[in-house]
Amino acid sequence: QVHLVESGGGLVQPGGILNLSCVASGSFDSINFMSWYRQVSGKQRELVASITRFGSANYADSARGRTAIYGDFAKKMVNLQMNSLEPEDAAVYYCNADLWSGPNRGTYWGQGTQVTVSS
Repeated sequence: QVHLVESGGGLVQPGGILNLSCVASGSFDSINFMSWYRQVSGKQRELVASITRFGSANYADSARGRTAIYGDFAKKMVNLQMNSLEPEDAAVYYCNADLWSGPNRGTYWGQGTQVTVSS
């Protein structure tokens, strides 16, 4: 069983900085990539940023230029820092991991952490 546990989030002021962290635990062999998604109620979950085991990062247009994703897969973790938060960034943020466990490849999700942007 694989678990992803997110931390961070909560209330952030407009123009402030968001820091999120996610740690994977359980039985698996290696991580292919880890990502952060977000979802607003009534809308589809959307990718914010992802990073591969080779360190290659990808960002959504809405996040690029003000967001940094950092993965330490030896520690089974991924962090996200987003600057200059706007009300439109308010959402539930989810950690995602693509993992190998033996011959099986699977995708796992954290439970999500609420981010509110308000003064």
